[in-house]
Amino acid sequence: MVLGGLPVKKPNFSQMSRQELRNHVLANPKDDDAIEALIDRIDPNSPMYPYPKTEEDFQKMEEILRERLGQNRDSA
Repeated sequence: MVLGGLPVKKPNFSQMSRQELRNHVLANPKDDDAIEALIDRIDPNSPMYPYPKTEEDFQKMEEILRERLGQNRDSA
């Protein structure tokens, strides 16, 4: 990576916690290597939801998100 004509050392993503890597991606949204590293860390046991295609699907997804967000607030 080059910043202002000077090479910049990339962080070692394998040594970062998932949260540190997520924060790095949020701060550096154009860092494709970091995004790829974060994607590689997705938990295969996490629930997968299909992309909503109908209005009914969007409503179901909204219900799921509201429920999940409510759980996260309660556990914080």
